[in-house]
Amino acid sequence: MTQLLGATVYQPESEPVLPIDKIRAHIIGRPEYWALARKLSSQLQEDDVIYCTGEHVGIPIAALCGVKENRPKIVVYIHNINRPRTRLALKLFNIADRIDLFVTTVPSQAEFLRHYLGLPENRVYLFMSQPIDTSFFTPGPALQNKLRPVIGSGGLEKRDYRTLADATRDLNVDVKICAFSRNAVALKRAFPEVMPSNMSSGFYDWCELVQLYRDSDLVVITLFENNYEAGLTTLFEAMACRRPVVITRSSGIIGDLIDSGIVTGVNPRDPVGLKQAIVNLLNAPEKAQEQAQRGYELVLNQFNHVNYTQALVTKLISTFGSINNKSLALQ
Repeated sequence: MTQLLGATVYQPESEPVLPIDKIRAHIIGRPEYWALARKLSSQLQEDDVIYCTGEHVGIPIAALCGVKENRPKIVVYIHNINRPRTRLALKLFNIADRIDLFVTTVPSQAEFLRHYLGLPENRVYLFMSQPIDTSFFTPGPALQNKLRPVIGSGGLEKRDYRTLADATRDLNVDVKICAFSRNAVALKRAFPEVMPSNMSSGFYDWCELVQLYRDSDLVVITLFENNYEAGLTTLFEAMACRRPVVITRSSGIIGDLIDSGIVTGVNPRDPVGLKQAIVNLLNAPEKAQEQAQRGYELVLNQFNHVNYTQALVTKLISTFGSINNKSLALQ
């Protein structure tokens, strides 16, 4: 986006965090996001357009920049806004009047925004794609020291690794999960009380994550029921690395991919069904690779960062006019 628009990227850096920032962060975001919002509120003018990469930073920006008389145009990418604290923030900071365009790739999020905030169709942009960097997440060779099949997985949002543990604890596989958090509550809900001997979890940097996908005979994404299609990023990263995927069934894109046979679907909290799906694909490598190839081609053709970025830039220009050198992309 910065290349196409001549934009500037702002990230929290050395702005001093004030007590008020810490208080506001109890509602949404982090103190440093509120500090950055205070800084930008003194700099941005009505001919600026600012794109925020998530509600965690977009709502602080809108709350402080949106009260200015000559405020900038504000665009926010929405991940999962239908949760109690975020709903409170939407009303408390009068966000419906301070964000000009809401962008999301999840139909249920778009519907919630229109209903909860009473937004017209032209204020919510539903973009049916995912910004997956297909120049970074690419197929490649597995490491040579694999002793048995690897089941890869990742993420913490609505993840149900207890079911994955139950399904694989007796299988001759290694389960490797890219998931790390200092939040004990999140970890306790996601993982079994005692990890099976063949399951491990930890922090992976970006290059290690790509290698995890490449090493995986299957990528398995087990989810709790949710209303915003959790797991999409992991799903499309795995597909971009040309790996076969097993995923918990849900509505929207995930359900469509399952029904089309591009990925294998299982029911929520069903370790027996999950185990059978894993065994079936491990025992039928030709079928697994056929699915992986179809998923890979789909990502390259439709769900990639180039298409996403170009479409989003086109939308911004069509909505706000020429915004070169007046757009601020927020990370």
